[in-house]
Amino acid sequence: MTGHLTSERRPVVDLSDDEARRALVLKWGCVPEDVLPAWVAEMDYALDPVVHEAVLRAVRDGVTGYPAFPRSPALAEAYSAFAGRHYGSTVEPEWVSPVVDVTAGVRLALDLLSDDGPVVFLVPGYSPQLDVAQLTGRRRVDVGVDPDADTAEVDVEQLDARFADGARTLLLTQPHNPWGRVFSRAELEGIRDVVVRHGARVVSDEIHAPLVLPGAEHTSYLDLDGTHDHAVAVVAASKAFNTAGLRCAQLVAPDPAARRVFAEAPMARNDSWSPLGVVAAVAAYTDGDPWLASLVERLDQLRTLLGELLAAHLPLARMRPLEATYLVWLDARAYGHEDPAAVALERGRVKLGPGHDYAPGLTGHVRLNIATSPERLTEIVRRLAAAWS
Repeated sequence: MTGHLTSERRPVVDLSDDEARRALVLKWGCVPEDVLPAWVAEMDYALDPVVHEAVLRAVRDGVTGYPAFPRSPALAEAYSAFAGRHYGSTVEPEWVSPVVDVTAGVRLALDLLSDDGPVVFLVPGYSPQLDVAQLTGRRRVDVGVDPDADTAEVDVEQLDARFADGARTLLLTQPHNPWGRVFSRAELEGIRDVVVRHGARVVSDEIHAPLVLPGAEHTSYLDLDGTHDHAVAVVAASKAFNTAGLRCAQLVAPDPAARRVFAEAPMARNDSWSPLGVVAAVAAYTDGDPWLASLVERLDQLRTLLGELLAAHLPLARMRPLEATYLVWLDARAYGHEDPAAVALERGRVKLGPGHDYAPGLTGHVRLNIATSPERLTEIVRRLAAAWS
């Protein structure tokens, strides 16, 4: 099953610099005007008109109060249908509950479902989740990817050792940020087998699933046999549709016992999501396929363009194969800078994600956001080449 199953298209519209500064108040608004921002995971594109109009209509109707608690049937049904179309997944609507965002959903699942004991995290990994285990009173233990390996893969032997030493939960990010990997079904089955052998739990962050690029295919961890009793997934439309500020993700829990735990938890355990976020997510999941298809096509083109630009201007930089997301993991060690992101900002006026934000102590790596115009991406690489060389 592949995503974006539509021959229709709604075009992706690039924001001008001024429009981006008004719309993307973190990515563009927190850097000087001479800096090109390519760091935080926001896209330099106008909203899908369907989502835009749905939110405007809700605001005109005054939908600014509390959300429906504890569930939104319309949201659950919209995600269920979306997952079926795009991933071939069977997701029953009653499995789906709203949470404020993916990291909050991860924290809630750890708090309520996981045994006491360390949480395994794959590093380099999404920086806000480096501390989520500690926020729940647990210790984080890492499984790292070899920076010199050709492909970023989960080391199942290392994973097995972490569980043997007492870890009780795997926080899985797939598709992976910042590796850019889409794990195959066989890889996921190998992970599952280790987890089951140790009687452990999985919390699967699948926020980037709608952004799988041509040549790869997303398999939800919950689509594997033998996972429903020990796993939940946390998903959202926000990364694919640029609506993170509207504050609505979804927790997918097939196990009835897990759902009872969530339902019986005090309201204060689940930070309140936004009713406008529900409106945006329902619009995206229901009517967003034509825009999403154009977005994936654009990102595929930018992936190719970046490869060409690196070959021409930064031939010593090593780009991890990008199978999903618009976030590229670059190995720039050959250029001799311990913190190439700092050098890029100081000398090239480009803001990147520094490697040590994703793996403490890691040097020579950066995360590059390519979700911009071809012209901006070309200028970003030109500036990086001048700065690092």
